[in-house]
This record gives sequence, C-alpha cells and structure tokens, in this order.
Amino acid sequence: MQTIGILVNKGKPKARVILKELILLLEARGAGVRLEPDMAESLERMDLALTVEEFPDSVDLVFVLGGDGTLLGVARQLAPYQIPILGFNLGYLGFLSEAEPDSLSSAVDRVLAGDYTIEHRLMLDAEVVRNGHSLEKSVALNDVGIAKGSFSRMITSTVFMDGEYLGTYSGDGLIVSTPTGSTAYSLSCGGPIVWPGVRCVLLTPICPHTLTSRPMVLPAESVLEIKVSATHHDLGLTIDGQLGYRLQVDDIIRVKASRFVTSLIKWKERNFFEVVRKKLQGEQEVVEERT
Repeated sequence: MQTIGILVNKGKPKARVILKELILLLEARGAGVRLEPDMAESLERMDLALTVEEFPDSVDLVFVLGGDGTLLGVARQLAPYQIPILGFNLGYLGFLSEAEPDSLSSAVDRVLAGDYTIEHRLMLDAEVVRNGHSLEKSVALNDVGIAKGSFSRMITSTVFMDGEYLGTYSGDGLIVSTPTGSTAYSLSCGGPIVWPGVRCVLLTPICPHTLTSRPMVLPAESVLEIKVSATHHDLGLTIDGQLGYRLQVDDIIRVKASRFVTSLIKWKERNFFEVVRKKLQGEQEVVEERT
C-alpha cells in the first residue's frame, strides 16, 4: 500500500473540494493519505494528520494542490528528501504541474499503477557573504534574483565564475536560473528556453544598460560569485521570487548547483516542448483577448 501526502494551497477556491475528492479516490483504492494537521482538523479527519517534517519517514510521494508558486515552496521544503512530487494545477500557467482538476481519477490510477516517469530537476544553492561572513543560505528550484528596489535607480553586478572575471552588468539586476526556471522570470527578461534535462545555469541581465549585455549559458559545475554595488541602499536578493533578503553594497552572492534535486512526477506521453507550446500560446491568446 502506498501512502500519499497531500499539501494544499488553502487560498485556492477549489482546493478543499478537490482535496476531499482525492481523499475518497485514494482511500477507495486502498492507499494511505496524510494531511497537514490544520487541514486534517478542518475536515474532521485527524486520523490523517501528519506534519510536513514527518513526511519523509511516512509518505511515498506528495500531491501538491495549487499553482507553480505553491509547488516551488514545497520543492524547497522537501529538497533534502527527494520525495516525488505531483502537482495538480489550480493556478494560472502551471508549468510545473502535471495533473488537472478535471482528471483526478485518472491521475490517481496512474500514480498508484506506477504509470509515470520522474524528472530530477537541478536546484541552486545561494549564499550571501558580507565582510567574509556567510549570512544567509537558501536553495532554489527556479532562480536566484539580484535586483534594485527603487524606480529609476541602477545596480551594478560584477560576476566571477570559478574565480575568473566574467563581466560587469549595470541595470536593474541579474537572474541566475536553472533550466526549470528558464521559462519563468528569466524568459521575461529575454533569456533562452532550456530543456530541463540539460545541466547548466543561466545568467540573465534584467534591463541591462548596455547593448552588449546578453544572457549566458554556463556549466552547472561552476561557482558564480556576484558582487553588488550601487549609489543607493535599496538592494535585494530573491529566491524563486518568494523569499527575500536585504543586501548591502559590496555583498557577495555565491550561487552553485545544489546537491539536492526536485523529483517531479511526469506523464510519459507528455514532453517539455508540448507543454511550452500550449502554455505560452495559451498565455498569448489570453493577452490578445484582453486587448
């Protein structure tokens, strides 16, 4: 018998309805279910309660009900444990999610039958170093962003790769992203779309103030060190666009491939390029309708 942990974005209107249906489907097929204690209490199913910290010892895989942002947060939380994750898209774009709310029964049957593949996605370790001392450390699935916060002010980022000078970028900041993150913030700043199985790191300038500043594809085995400077003090670091840290002038941000990976459950018949075509074309259609 498999045990499925279910994590829910409580802010999604349909989440509770879908959760109840998933519980019924899983239990009818003899699978175990575990929920966070507050969600289990709200459903009057405290027999299913389990903290996320206990998931690694008790569940075989995790269902995530929410959008890409929800899945990113879960990926960071479960990074050390390599528990396979299946996203159910309750958001807008849903690049990372594989299942849809209108096919719950099929998704449950496929998972319990092992009819899926697992993609191991590269993650990044980010560290803030100030005056030689490490201050903050985090792991990212999509990207590490370095940016200014004030309108009409620039930030200068001097980048070194494995100790060698790579370049200096002036503008709104820099994005260091994984192939998974290549379809996120980096894409909107002119970065390339990268197949997620490629082991590389992307360096994408944000609104650069020079015509020669272009995105770069770098080896995943490299260590990037980025020194920030500016004439102001409104500088920040973001992790997957969700976690934020204040930076100071002359701080160094060290980024490298993490020893952790995110294990995403994917259907065998779907491929990355199909997802890109459908998601990006769909987004364009929405934009055209609004205009």
